[in-house]
Amino acid sequence: MAADGFWNNQESAQETVGRLKTAKATVAPITEIASAGEDLSALIEMADEDEAIEEEIRSEVERLERELESLELKALLDGPYDSSGAILTIHARDGGTDANDWADMMLRMYTQWAAKNDYSVDLIDRDDNPEAGINTASIVIRGPMAYGYLKNETGLHRLVRISPFNSEGKRQTSFAAVDVTPEIADSVEIDIEKKDVREDTYKASGAGGQHVNKTDSAIRLTHTPTGAVVQCQSQRSQHKNRAQAWKMLRAQLARVEEEKREAEEAEKYQNKARVGFGSQIRNYFQHPDQRVKDARTGYSMGDFHKVLDGEIQGFLESLLTWRATEGR
Repeated sequence: MAADGFWNNQESAQETVGRLKTAKATVAPITEIASAGEDLSALIEMADEDEAIEEEIRSEVERLERELESLELKALLDGPYDSSGAILTIHARDGGTDANDWADMMLRMYTQWAAKNDYSVDLIDRDDNPEAGINTASIVIRGPMAYGYLKNETGLHRLVRISPFNSEGKRQTSFAAVDVTPEIADSVEIDIEKKDVREDTYKASGAGGQHVNKTDSAIRLTHTPTGAVVQCQSQRSQHKNRAQAWKMLRAQLARVEEEKREAEEAEKYQNKARVGFGSQIRNYFQHPDQRVKDARTGYSMGDFHKVLDGEIQGFLESLLTWRATEGR
């Protein structure tokens, strides 16, 4: 980073900065625990002379055990793209207007989680629903092991609540689908034949008024062999939207290859590979009781609103442990 001309290529520079942050996030806790271990040894020697120190030692041992457990979880993030940023797309599914509102709630949930972890969030694409919420939205979350933590969020998320859009106050079930792909650096080779990709342009939509682009600046790319579809309308420039859409397509195809690898690994254990985009993975209940439960691990939280405010780390970590112990 100290080299002359390092910042001349902003994209390459940001990639390097991201690698540095990931390295620091891995090395710093190890260094801290090693140092704390030496201090603990000194405390234990002092305890021979002062029994009052025993409680302090017990508290420090418990703290270090928690830190070690956290490091063990990070050690599970060893996939080829786990250290990459995460491109997260949310689609409203069954449930009418409630589903659109639910998709928007989930977008806020992941944004809040990113903020709590000091990750950056960039909006790539957002298609608002005229009545409420969104039809779909895509964001990029960048930070240490962002994709590693979020990749298991791919699937259907189910909400049960009293609908605010139903005048009779009936209970409503709605669904939102989440798809997570790694943000692939340009230096990573992903083989895509341009003849296999169809490009469509359309007018970008937005909140209305001055935010609506009057030109066909939005880009949609369709990869014919796999059926993968990506779109971007966050920039007023068609050129910038096209560049971002191609990054998203490369990410989609990189994830396809990763899933093949994971399926091969799962077959070794005679287990089913991890759930995919169309599988229900988590249930969020606001009525009759308030709780959130993961359909795969059984991990649950009794505070619905806390989860929607971005407190999802427990779910993410339980998935890492589950996949390691189940051989998925």
